Amino acid sequence: MRPAIVYLILLTQVPVLFTLYYSTTNWNLLRPERTRFIGLGNYLDFIQNPDIATIMQNTLVFGMILALLLNRQFRGRAVARTLLITPFLIMPTVSAVMWKDMLFHPVFGLISSFLVSIGGPRIDWINDFPMVSIVTIVGWEWTPFMMLILLAGLQSLSQENLEAAQIDGAGPLATFRFVILPHLSRYIEIAVLLEVLFVLNIFGEIFVTTTGGPAIATTTLTFDIFEEAFLRWNIGRASAYGIVAVILANIVMMLFVRIIRGESRKEERI
Repeated sequence: MRPAIVYLILLTQVPVLFTLYYSTTNWNLLRPERTRFIGLGNYLDFIQNPDIATIMQNTLVFGMILALLLNRQFRGRAVARTLLITPFLIMPTVSAVMWKDMLFHPVFGLISSFLVSIGGPRIDWINDFPMVSIVTIVGWEWTPFMMLILLAGLQSLSQENLEAAQIDGAGPLATFRFVILPHLSRYIEIAVLLEVLFVLNIFGEIFVTTTGGPAIATTTLTFDIFEEAFLRWNIGRASAYGIVAVILANIVMMLFVRIIRGESRKEERI
């Protein structure tokens, strides 16, 4: 067996095997001497947990809103592209602190200050609109990623198709709807697929701004795994929840792959 394959197995599969093992135990770091094998107990706890429905809803709503926010196209100059890529290069925790203290703060934030200057109310965005605040922060961070994918799609669009549409009398809106948007559909699907997978990794923004609150209003599955592991010290349950998250991510990926393959077959028939 080649060293590179051995390295990949050790790096990826061994942690998964340990996680699977821990998920079948009740290992708690505060009570390690009581660790014992409980089989599927942690997975049953996941199903029976009354907060899981809200947590999963937050994860799905968060992912859907983020995907919709990122479905946009951009064509501009090199300088503008560089500036728009900048948010993608900023650390998530830094972005969260910047938005929380400089923009969303009810007293010192620029948004509230602007609203007050025009006679509006002073709003505590993080507490009053926690989910909207987090979606705004993450959407701002990941917009450059979507922009780069769609920009690659736009650059692959043949100018002859655009010129043909203009000769046929199509205006800007009609050209976008019937020429540009169909051409970008495949790129949009790929970008949304990646975003749905990446949304399971979003943690820093929630930790810095809302810590999953108020109550569990902004607690996603990823943040709940963190709380189980490092606040309640329940490694067994956190491992089980992590396995569930991996399974859900694979289900979403397979659904999108089937959709993309189905559309490819339709195009081949046409």
